[in-house]
Amino acid sequence: MTMDYVSCSGCGCLLDVHEGYEEDNRWHCYLCHQKKPVLKTDLPELNLLHRGKVRDMYAIPGHEDKLLMVATDRISAYDVVMDDPVPGKGRVLTSISLFWFELLGDIVANHLLSARVDDYPEICRQYRDQLEGRSMLVRKTQVQPIECIVRGYLSGSFWAAYGKNTTVCGFELPTGLSESAKLPEPLFTPSTKAAQGLHDENISMAKMREIVGPEMADKMAAVSMALYNKAAGYARTRGIIIADTKFELGMADGELILVDEVLTPDSSRFWPLDDYEPGHSQPSFDKQFLRDYLSGLDWNKQPPPPQLPSEILEKTQARYEEAEQRLLG
Repeated sequence: MTMDYVSCSGCGCLLDVHEGYEEDNRWHCYLCHQKKPVLKTDLPELNLLHRGKVRDMYAIPGHEDKLLMVATDRISAYDVVMDDPVPGKGRVLTSISLFWFELLGDIVANHLLSARVDDYPEICRQYRDQLEGRSMLVRKTQVQPIECIVRGYLSGSFWAAYGKNTTVCGFELPTGLSESAKLPEPLFTPSTKAAQGLHDENISMAKMREIVGPEMADKMAAVSMALYNKAAGYARTRGIIIADTKFELGMADGELILVDEVLTPDSSRFWPLDDYEPGHSQPSFDKQFLRDYLSGLDWNKQPPPPQLPSEILEKTQARYEEAEQRLLG
């Protein structure tokens, strides 16, 4: 007699076999399955276009106007992808991006078609176990060759450059600003897109106008500033400072739209508002624990990466999850 119900090997709950996931003759419920880290996707009937630091991008046969983006649990530092994943990181990134796409939709359209596997083309649905909660079906776009960076605070490479010259990226900043200080007003500081493993190069608005045209450059800057201002205002009410962030914009059917991930701990510098104190670097909701750990190792910051202790992975996971919880409630 065939059993209709089985026990989850993770939590022991009773589940319908049609709603569970079987692997190595063991069944898992949706929640337990979601906790299993995904380091690399394997979708053989789709066409892998690109495997980035975090995302795997697929073309879908028969659907040339669409792409499938999957956020894995990979994590990188110093432009090196670690061999050890952060469980649930891809799900958190996807959840946060979906939230912002909805909140910021009145400013600019975006590439999202659906994040529900049931809405995906049939050829994709067979990979539900790898896609649920961490993927997006998106419009295929012509991505603009510019990283649209908006900075509200003096930090990172911007702070380092300020220490050498108070004119940074063409902006004359006041003297005497301290590290992590709030800028008099947010600044749009575009950069070129470098190949993986290389560093982006900051450029002036004049150079950006040469690359994409004057009208498009001004529109991209205006959209980026509007996105940042609305997001930063909301995040502050949730106890998070968005110190800086990076947007990607593309063209679809002659329309400028928001693409890729948006306002996640991977693309932004998130600081806890209640701990904010200018004059030094700030704790952040990202891979700070990982960077701090790696900086203390005798490692040349080149592949292969060192093996990561479970404690570092767990602390990193907790920071990503805290960012999600604060923003989404």
